[in-house]
Amino acid sequence: MGFVDSQVLIALALSLIGGLSTSIGALFVVINQAPNLKMLGLLQGFAAGLMLSISFLDLAHNAINSIGFLKGNLWFFAGVIFFAIVANFIPEPTVAPISDVKSKKKNGDEGGKDIMKKHRRQVLFSGIITAVGISLHNFPEGMAVFLGSMKGLRVGLNLALAIALHNIPEGVAVALPVYFATQSKWQAFKLATLSGFAEPLGVIIVAYLFPSSLSPEILEGLLGSVGGVMAFLTLHEMLPLAFDYAGQKQAVKAVFFGMAFMSASLYFLQTSLPEDMSL
Repeated sequence: MGFVDSQVLIALALSLIGGLSTSIGALFVVINQAPNLKMLGLLQGFAAGLMLSISFLDLAHNAINSIGFLKGNLWFFAGVIFFAIVANFIPEPTVAPISDVKSKKKNGDEGGKDIMKKHRRQVLFSGIITAVGISLHNFPEGMAVFLGSMKGLRVGLNLALAIALHNIPEGVAVALPVYFATQSKWQAFKLATLSGFAEPLGVIIVAYLFPSSLSPEILEGLLGSVGGVMAFLTLHEMLPLAFDYAGQKQAVKAVFFGMAFMSASLYFLQTSLPEDMSL
């Protein structure tokens, strides 16, 4: 029981890193109300590279090696279908379009404030809906971190890092409308931070729903499904955002840089962690 509890604590700590990254996104907004969206796009491209590398070169690869090509693929595409259904019911919120930010800069702060006064209620509502949407999106991410941690520290750590980078723009997506609507930096920061706490909540729920001793085959299959979830999340939500804000050429470079970085970190962690921690 002690071993399971320690696994839950490790997964909680890792998911907190991912969850609190929404606060970093909120800080972008609080410090500068027109955040550098190109930098956010590049960051999202880099995170997409990390996620694709984890999905295909680590999780799906290991599942196919452990339980066979057919079973590995079935589990992988089960994850894809699961998250496609989730995404269908909970549309992924977006950061304010570049044109809005640019026109706000051109019209000056007063013009921007007048527009926001007229639509304050709708904008605040959109911020709250965004926060709810992101919280629901963070649930399966928390579950993914927990399942990764059950497999070994290396897998959990890599997933937490990729999810943390993915959550920064999500924090911006929550904080931007809330800040414009309320003119309160604290409200924007608070709501973005709270939306990130769904991730450790996902860990707690899955930790007590799943039996403490999963068979290795089921665990490998579930991790293959996590790979499918991550691949869908990346191609459906992260890449389009990276293309929009950083431009296609720059975003693609960032993606491959992210993949190379994750491949190097996978190699480093495999060779440096003790055998029992890097299964």
